[in-house]
Amino acid sequence: MKRSNSPNPNVWPTKRAYRLLTGALTAIALSAGAGAAQTTDLVSRAAFRVCADPANTPMSDETGSGFENRIAELFAERLELPLQYEWFPMATGFVRKTLRENRCDVIIGYAQGHELVLNTNHYYTSSYVIVTRADSDLSDVTTIADPRLKGHTIGVVAGSPPASHLARNGLLPKTKGYQLTVDRRHYSPNQQMIQDLQDGTIDAALMWGPIGGPLAKTATTDLTVTPLLKETLPPRLFYRITMGVRPGELVWKRKLNSMIRKNQADIDAILTAAGVPLLNEMGLAEKVVAK
Repeated sequence: MKRSNSPNPNVWPTKRAYRLLTGALTAIALSAGAGAAQTTDLVSRAAFRVCADPANTPMSDETGSGFENRIAELFAERLELPLQYEWFPMATGFVRKTLRENRCDVIIGYAQGHELVLNTNHYYTSSYVIVTRADSDLSDVTTIADPRLKGHTIGVVAGSPPASHLARNGLLPKTKGYQLTVDRRHYSPNQQMIQDLQDGTIDAALMWGPIGGPLAKTATTDLTVTPLLKETLPPRLFYRITMGVRPGELVWKRKLNSMIRKNQADIDAILTAAGVPLLNEMGLAEKVVAK
């Protein structure tokens, strides 16, 4: 009987074929391991290298006064390494020009799930907030759906999640928009929004809590900061914040995860002192810290 040369998927491979298959898989595994080792070797052993915006107050700035600067200082101290910054505006090309070009090794604050970086475990959860003057009749508003907002001028960064809720509730005609992507060395939309609120140009400001909380805390006018936790329709207004590293740097990610876990109390203290509204992991208000 003539032997067929056709492959039969129901027959286990011959010993020779098995050896070839095993060799190929081993080569792939070794290649992947070498690639992982090479990626891990990009992380500096001489300094804690941080990618940061030089003018992103109250998060980071060149003077070192931002709360992300203080977290970076904490980690550098725990690692017993000097702190080194790569400054670049948080705009288009930020990740590519800093982290991806190996000019630094970590971005201190990055939203969980962002595809440009490999996220560590989150180290805090916060939400968008509504900021009002303390003497305003809007100071106890807790949702964008509150009918009392109708007829009032509301500030919001264009394209941010709260803008969708404003549109849904018919509030856009009285909305004052502020630019989303700017070089903050020359213009700060959030600081301008707070100034407009104090001046009476706007009646309320919808802001990302880790920006709005600290700016309200240092304002010259008494302001109220209320986390927006009652919106039931998308987009959601609370986010988990992680540290961002290069894709593939699993060893470095695990190292940072361990540091976050061991230093969580100190991190919380830095955020609380800055005025960042802190929520629990489900975006609820058990841990809210706001003025």
